[in-house]
Amino acid sequence: MRKFSTRDLTLAAMIAALYALLSCFSGIFGLAYGPLQFRFSEALCVLPFLFPAATPGLFVGCVIANLLSPYGPLDIVVGSLATLIAALWTSRMKRWYLAWVPPVVCNAVMVGFTIAFAETGATAALPAAWIYNGSTVGVGELGVCLVLGSLLLRLMPQIKFFHDFIPEGRLHAA
Repeated sequence: MRKFSTRDLTLAAMIAALYALLSCFSGIFGLAYGPLQFRFSEALCVLPFLFPAATPGLFVGCVIANLLSPYGPLDIVVGSLATLIAALWTSRMKRWYLAWVPPVVCNAVMVGFTIAFAETGATAALPAAWIYNGSTVGVGELGVCLVLGSLLLRLMPQIKFFHDFIPEGRLHAA
């Protein structure tokens, strides 16, 4: 496991702050929480493909954003873990154009469950609610990560400023 440099910690902190800010911005439009989510901050979830140091920043930013969640402690824990697992998985992806898959899958399954459980509890309605909420969360996540996230992955390596942050093997993979 590689050590995080001061630069890595700074990048992680900036991503955490940006994730929380963009989630609040999405919340203004009613898009941050609920069955149909379109959190602009989720576009950042593809960044571990380029910047492994983005992983802790995404997790911390998601914890902060989920403190405002109407689904309470369950969303703070499960929703934030979904982001952490997705970020770790994304950092291990081999192709940039597949970096959207982990956040979509993790959020559809884990956040879909969180919302379904909050709505139905441990009742017979839970599986149907989970499928419904997982599908709607997944569609919103797909829109953000595939469209906005892919745009980030294509543009950031072209900006010279980011070259120092992107590991050599990833700079040309994107």
